[in-house]
Parts: sequence; structure tokens; C-alpha cells
Amino acid sequence: MDRRNMLKTSLLGGAAALVAGTSHAAEGCSTDGTPNQFIPKKAADASPLENELEKYGKCPYCGMDRKEHNKTRMLVQYSDDLTDGVCSIHCLALSLSLNIDREPKKIWGPDFAASTEPRPLVEVDQLTYLIGADLKHAMTKRSKHSFASEAGAKEFQAKFGGTLAKFDEALEATYLDMSKDVAQIRKNRAERRKRAMEKQHG
Repeated sequence: MDRRNMLKTSLLGGAAALVAGTSHAAEGCSTDGTPNQFIPKKAADASPLENELEKYGKCPYCGMDRKEHNKTRMLVQYSDDLTDGVCSIHCLALSLSLNIDREPKKIWGPDFAASTEPRPLVEVDQLTYLIGADLKHAMTKRSKHSFASEAGAKEFQAKFGGTLAKFDEALEATYLDMSKDVAQIRKNRAERRKRAMEKQHG
């Protein structure tokens, strides 16, 4: 897949507005200001798949545990070998938007149908996605699970519905869902804070 064309396609519809108008770093500090504060903070990594859950244990965008969410986690290695380990295709979309001047070299997603824990990661060019199946997914209401084989995806489709797609289509769907997903995430977190406060005060 041509990564440049994939990003151009996936960023259509205003996804680039996530960073538009706010890309200037604060005076005197080159790491302040969006998107500079979101540049991957870990050192360049030429072999990101090696011990990836130890090196990239928490999603940098939402704080979720990637081992706990290994069925949806993803990994992106940029052309300068800076790497983001994220919990889901939702947070991958954030990484790609915020690192818009950094070319993705490789992107990996999990084989949801695998029986091993954690799920093995596969390059996204080789994955088949199942969009909108009746399956829970991290950070998004409309699930976008990935499978190492089309046959595996079709087995889940027969049981849970959904539409088969390639990675770039799943990424585009992620951007289209972003507004509703963010609103739902805010609502869920507000409800959790409220329950925690009620529990704390008896």
C-alpha cells in the first residue's frame, strides 16, 4: 500500500482539523504545542515488535493498558523509527493525524481470531477488517476488528454481522466515527468519575 495515498485518503473529511491551526510550538520550547507534545517520546526503535508490550505498555493517547486490550491494540513505526503503541484503531488515527509530517513505515494490527494471548500482530496490508460487527471494541462503538485471514473474518461475520474491508477503509471509517466516539468516551468517563465520587462519599 502507498502510505502517502493511504494517509491522504484517510484524512479526508476534516480529520486534519484535529491539528489545523495549532501546530506552532510555544516560543522557547520546541516540544510544546500540538502536535509537538504528542510526538512519540520513546527513543527510535528499529525493532518495535520485540517485547512490544513491555516497551509500549500504555496507550499514550488514552492511557489504556495495551496488554489488557491486546485484541485491538496496534503499533505504528514511522520513517524515523519513532514508534507509537496504541490501544486501538481509534488511537492509531490520532497518532497518524498528530504525526502528519512523519511518514508511517509499518503499521501492525492484531489477529482477532487467534487463540493465543496476546494476539499476534500482523502488518495491516495483510489484514482483513470486519466493520460494524456485534463485537465489543476499545474506544469505538462501531467495531473494527482485524483478522489475519479473510476466511477467519468471514466466520465472525456469519456469527456477528458486519462488513468486510481493508485497512484503509477501516481507518477512514474510524475518522468518520471520531466525533460520536469521543462524545461517548467523555460520557463514559464522566459517569465513572461520578460513581467513584459517590462511592468515596458513601
